[in-house]
Amino acid sequence: MRKGFLSEYFEGVVAKRLSGVESNLDQSHQHEFNGVKPLIKLLGEERLTDCPTRFVWLGEENEGVSEDSSVTWYDSRENHPTRSEFRLYFKSNSVMKLASTGDLLIVAKRPSGDIMIIIVSADSTVENQLLWLFGVPFQIDTDFEYRDFDDDDDTELDFASRFILDELGIEVEEPEADRLDALLERFNGAFPKTAVFSDFVRETLPDVSPLDGPDVALLSWMEQEEKLFRRLERHIVSERLISGFANDDGADVDGFIKFSLSVQNRRKSRAGYAFESHLEEVFKTCGVTYDSQAVTENKSKPDFLFPGAIEYHNTYFPNSKLTMLGVKSTCKDRWRQVLSEAARIPEKHLITLEPGISENQTKEMEANKLQLILPRGLHGTYRENQQKWLLDLESFIALVKEREAISY
Repeated sequence: MRKGFLSEYFEGVVAKRLSGVESNLDQSHQHEFNGVKPLIKLLGEERLTDCPTRFVWLGEENEGVSEDSSVTWYDSRENHPTRSEFRLYFKSNSVMKLASTGDLLIVAKRPSGDIMIIIVSADSTVENQLLWLFGVPFQIDTDFEYRDFDDDDDTELDFASRFILDELGIEVEEPEADRLDALLERFNGAFPKTAVFSDFVRETLPDVSPLDGPDVALLSWMEQEEKLFRRLERHIVSERLISGFANDDGADVDGFIKFSLSVQNRRKSRAGYAFESHLEEVFKTCGVTYDSQAVTENKSKPDFLFPGAIEYHNTYFPNSKLTMLGVKSTCKDRWRQVLSEAARIPEKHLITLEPGISENQTKEMEANKLQLILPRGLHGTYRENQQKWLLDLESFIALVKEREAISY
């Protein structure tokens, strides 16, 4: 196990597609998986009785269900002198009831010895993300694939892997926490405005410049922002938890729930605003002419309009020279919102930080004349045929500048 690497969170995983017998529990009454060689590699040959296990089901559009339970790993022929037949038994639970034939099954072993069993909807974005994270082939079938994370085959955590671990509810511990805490001393344990914090983030990375590569700069700033924000959040939330949640009637349950929701909402909104702030700095540094939040038809406000609102509302200005860019740190199904913005521009552009969006989604984007943009460092989380279609930030900036240079 190494700090800042995947082995800090998982010793190894096995993955497969669920067969009909494994997924239809009402019909087959089967509550176990056959202990084939990959499972034996993962769990060993010692009996595990009632091993603590978190079951997780994940679908599209933030759909998720989790339940804490247990599994038993045993040799059903342990009294036989020459034969072994291992099985992984699980109790009926809400997650396994949601499983369907063809869904992705991941059995993961944590360094603590606990188990995670993850069921993922077939052909979904989160399926792509987990296959990429664990290094499992996209073409996986109903046979188990095994991967461990030893020193020779470990994965250093980057922006994409942190993003996916967060989707699993796993908080990443920063190996350089002390240094990050020192950087945050100027804020005295309070959240600054997003723009102020984003300016500060860029100050902490003085050697990073969009002129050396806008894709690298944007991803570096966003990764640093995430690390610093989570460290500051940890301090502030810890102090609030220490003070407790109580009122005259005893435990202040409503107060706790309200506080918890505020933490989650702050994370989501801050990520989006920070993304826009860092993008704006990239455009300024690279000399791109733009307006942000300019009003177009029906009071729509595209995140960025190139070269700007004056040109857009000038009916003599050629449509071919106009470009709009939507910004969404995560797409989910919200990418369709961009389609109704800036009616003069039939071909839209959208930039996101979401790794591994499903083929179904990207094909639908392409059919609706929406070009997806991601920082170059995230392209590898997509399937090979998707990568040929994706645009990176540097190419997008070149496109906008080329349109600006054409006289009319």
